[in-house]
Amino acid sequence: MGADSPPFMIDVMNKRNALKSMAACTMLVGVTCLFTACSPNAPQFTAIDITGADYAKDFVLSDHNGQVRTLKDFQGKVVMMFFGYTQCPDVCPTSMVEMAQIKQLLGKDGERVQGLFVTIDPERDKPGMLKEYMAAFDPSFLALVPTPEQLAVLAKDYKVYYKKVNGPTPTSYTMDHTAGSYVYDPRGKLRLFTRYGTKPELTAADIKHLLASVP
Repeated sequence: MGADSPPFMIDVMNKRNALKSMAACTMLVGVTCLFTACSPNAPQFTAIDITGADYAKDFVLSDHNGQVRTLKDFQGKVVMMFFGYTQCPDVCPTSMVEMAQIKQLLGKDGERVQGLFVTIDPERDKPGMLKEYMAAFDPSFLALVPTPEQLAVLAKDYKVYYKKVNGPTPTSYTMDHTAGSYVYDPRGKLRLFTRYGTKPELTAADIKHLLASVP
């Protein structure tokens, strides 16, 4: 990697060798009554089963290529959706590396997994930077770029916490945020919330159940 590489790219590569470090990111997610848990034939997920949740149903956001996206664009795929920012020191790159590992663990079924990264820092995370950031993990992953106004509405709908934490200079701030991923089944229905730090093998098994539900 050359000396002119963006700082976040250098950080991402360094974090690949230190994925177990933790950041002080706050996790807050609403959990609804589980409608499938009572069935003896229901799959036992490692992730939090939020099937039937009355929130986080859809979005309308531009991706890093400038294309407007909604959940309908990914029909037939399991969607993993993570909220973060490119300057995040460890939780975000760790989560995205693990998302790529989950896709790889699924083998050919990995082609039916779509990774989405929603920036909570649109002030600094511009489309070109986000495109490079996604390419560092998996070229098929897409970053979604809300405006500050869209982000406020989206975070409320998705029950996602984020807060700017000032640093020594105006541009060196960090962001506290929810750490975990929403998972949609191939029909576009919200099904799971995966906790930060869950082993990729366990999440891959959960996703395999969801993929099997829609041949």
